[in-house]
Amino acid sequence: MRHRKAGRQFGRNTSHRRAMLRALTANLVAHERIETTDAKAKELRRVAERVITRAIRLGPVAYTAHDKLNERDRARRLAAQRQVGRFLRRFAVVGDNGAGKKVDLIEKVFVDLARRFQNRPGGYTRIIKVGRRRGDNAPMSIIELVAEAGKSGAAAKQGAASDTADKETKATGKRAKAEAKAAAEEPKRTSKAKGAAKAEDEPAKKSRAKAKQAKAEEESEEEADQED
Repeated sequence: MRHRKAGRQFGRNTSHRRAMLRALTANLVAHERIETTDAKAKELRRVAERVITRAIRLGPVAYTAHDKLNERDRARRLAAQRQVGRFLRRFAVVGDNGAGKKVDLIEKVFVDLARRFQNRPGGYTRIIKVGRRRGDNAPMSIIELVAEAGKSGAAAKQGAASDTADKETKATGKRAKAEAKAAAEEPKRTSKAKGAAKAEDEPAKKSRAKAKQAKAEEESEEEADQED
């Protein structure tokens, strides 16, 4: 029987498996998007969402300023932070090429993520399968935090309005470019039309010149006949 043995073992003992999940959770909270194997992503989801839920259960106490809380709420938040801190490490560095920024992961969970997901009843992460890894052919996935989850109605309307404004700006820019292009091509079309009209007029001119020459020859012949 396999009672009370939920979860994947990954061929590791308890301490090794716990250390792996702690590192994955810290990276997910710090970067909000990581790539790992499919099995690890599914196991990480169970762990990371429990950490976020622990902060969300405090409600506004999780992200309210410290000086605006009473002693009871301060004690509640401190106890929750210590409980999360037993599993999640405190700091991480986010950035590349040595220009990284030090991020307090506990503060991010209780201030940023708790506010973002305050109205969402679970499902704070998304798993996207990206194929198989070259080498061992392991199925790979991207696990990320849902970005648009905690928007309120006003924020959503504001975002939609900004998107509409961006679309209108792009459309106006496209129209302006099309008009400028048409204005630039207008002289070319005019010159081509003039050239075509000129080319059409040349045969008519030649025919008129030939007719005049033939008439002049006829008149000269008539004069010569009269003289004779």
